Amino acid sequence: MATTGNSNTIDRTLHIRYQESSDDDLEDALAALDRGETPKPHLEVVYHDPADVHRVTRPKSLELLRAIVQHNPDSIRETARLVDRDVSQVHRNLTELEELHLVELVNEGQSKRPSVWYEAIDIDLPLVTPDVGSDEATAD
Repeated sequence: MATTGNSNTIDRTLHIRYQESSDDDLEDALAALDRGETPKPHLEVVYHDPADVHRVTRPKSLELLRAIVQHNPDSIRETARLVDRDVSQVHRNLTELEELHLVELVNEGQSKRPSVWYEAIDIDLPLVTPDVGSDEATAD
């Protein structure tokens, strides 16, 4: 985990990018390794379909993610109670979030416990492709 300005505060942010991942973080990490340093972790999920970003930001998805982060439920059934929804709908939504790499469903006996490691999501959604932006910048 990366620490922020206060050495006691841990950055628990998942970075989500649409289309292309930045190589800057990888280059910074490799340079730090070359200097014998431990690079700052940068954890991200990259989606190539805008529908995936939409599935993350739907109100029902955000409601589930908030419930998991705030209450750390022991099962899908408990999660459904927290959001006052049907267990089968919550199970379907959590399975979808697991496929999007946002939730881990941990087997615990007969039930599954939804788990996340982050407390915030930062979404980077560029509106122009790098090629379009650079062409326009050089055009007169």
